[in-house]
Amino acid sequence: MYVPLTVRDFLDRAEQVYPDRVAIVDEPEQPAQPLGELTYRRMAELARAQAARLDELGVPVGGRVAVISQNSARLLTAFFGVSGWGRVLVPVNFRLSAPEIEYIVRHSGADVVYADPSCAHLLDGLDAEHRFVLGDDAQLYREGVAPRPWAQPDEGATATINYTSGTTARPKGVELTHRNLWLNATVLGLHAGLSERETYLHVLPQFHVNGWGMPFGVTGLGGRHVILRQVDGAEILRRVEQHGVTLLCCAPAVINTVLDAAADWAGEIPGRDRVRVICAGAPPPTRTIERVGEELGWEFQQLYGLTETAPLLTFNRTRAEWDELPPAERAARLGRAGAPALGVRLALDADGEVLAATNHALQGYWQQPEETAKAQAGGWFHTGDGGRLDEDGYLVISDRKKDVIISGGENVSSIEVEDALCAHPAVREAAVIGTPDEKWGELVTALVVVADGAPLTEAELIAHCRTRLAGFKCPKRVEFTDSLPRTATGKLQKFKIREPYWAGRQRQVH
Repeated sequence: MYVPLTVRDFLDRAEQVYPDRVAIVDEPEQPAQPLGELTYRRMAELARAQAARLDELGVPVGGRVAVISQNSARLLTAFFGVSGWGRVLVPVNFRLSAPEIEYIVRHSGADVVYADPSCAHLLDGLDAEHRFVLGDDAQLYREGVAPRPWAQPDEGATATINYTSGTTARPKGVELTHRNLWLNATVLGLHAGLSERETYLHVLPQFHVNGWGMPFGVTGLGGRHVILRQVDGAEILRRVEQHGVTLLCCAPAVINTVLDAAADWAGEIPGRDRVRVICAGAPPPTRTIERVGEELGWEFQQLYGLTETAPLLTFNRTRAEWDELPPAERAARLGRAGAPALGVRLALDADGEVLAATNHALQGYWQQPEETAKAQAGGWFHTGDGGRLDEDGYLVISDRKKDVIISGGENVSSIEVEDALCAHPAVREAAVIGTPDEKWGELVTALVVVADGAPLTEAELIAHCRTRLAGFKCPKRVEFTDSLPRTATGKLQKFKIREPYWAGRQRQVH
């Protein structure tokens, strides 16, 4: 017997098994009228009502529906109300500029666009037949009408198109199928230890690789979703305390905001010995991992993957064999990208690029067959990341291949240098790039954000690095700055950092 895997499976099970359980605690402070607390019965009713409204608008199976929104109950429900009836959800990063959003909507060919009230001003400039503001629920839902069934459910059909996060000039539309999303959600849930007692805080933007699959996995097990619209360290701690949060996902930059807020928190840190935090986006400094356990009492877990892999490739969480290790050594082991997830096979090519074979890998790039063929050449997905598999079989990411600094003929990993810099107690954040130099070709250059009020000089920081790194890896130049440019998901935008240094030159390192 063959039964196709579709994202509807997760909500169908929740409605059947946990109909009266609270499914979503909506964000109370939002421009649109909040939906409040929704049970799984009500969440399923709204998903059907959204599908019925799309029927009414004439959106066919395979039609694209774009949503420009911060985290919200309406966006969470749309993962099922759109894709569950065979249409394609296009979650759009609301922090992008108007021209970038216009490009995504046009490139995806969206029939319908829904925008958060804070983004409503963008709608007039978008090339879509139907444009609505979230919160006008008469335009989003048609209640009391049964949606047309998806006549031939197909796990190989595209469920979402997720646009890459903007570290290149033009984002590519990543087609993820129902099978991709189903397997990613269940395998990630297995590794992360999801249970029916889960309370998940939506810190990670839901538009980012579909919230890494948590909207599906948490729903399928009947967990509770707590919506957070805007990242704030103190507010994260308050929600953890108020709702009994057990799990959240985020980038390293968000962990720093929580650690900062914890320093000023009155009383015991909420969630101690209960919360797991899954980090991805960049390898965090070892000291940051250690502080999560020491100062918050939370369990640190790490995921490595890409938009193109839905995103799970490897997973890292503490093991019984590490229980007796000193905290610093355990943190160093957790700093690795992780072991291949169940069903994922990894390999390295001759240049050290990480290759993956997995059921989570994209169907293709939307309307870009040449880019698809390049990414999947030889039957492997080419990650673009450089790395190695260590003696434990764990993946260690050394760099984005384009971020390797070649100085005096030596390859320098920017991640390794950044880790050394961030080990200094006065350093809050650091980014390392190669800048043009007549003698060395590229000069190892560090841009550093210093903790408030901390005195620090270039010479002191370079001397600190020399205690941890080979001389050729140490920064030759340090510049202090107030902030570093990042994407909405916390990823450093090194192409923006490099631009002023490489302006006017034919060769640029991006």
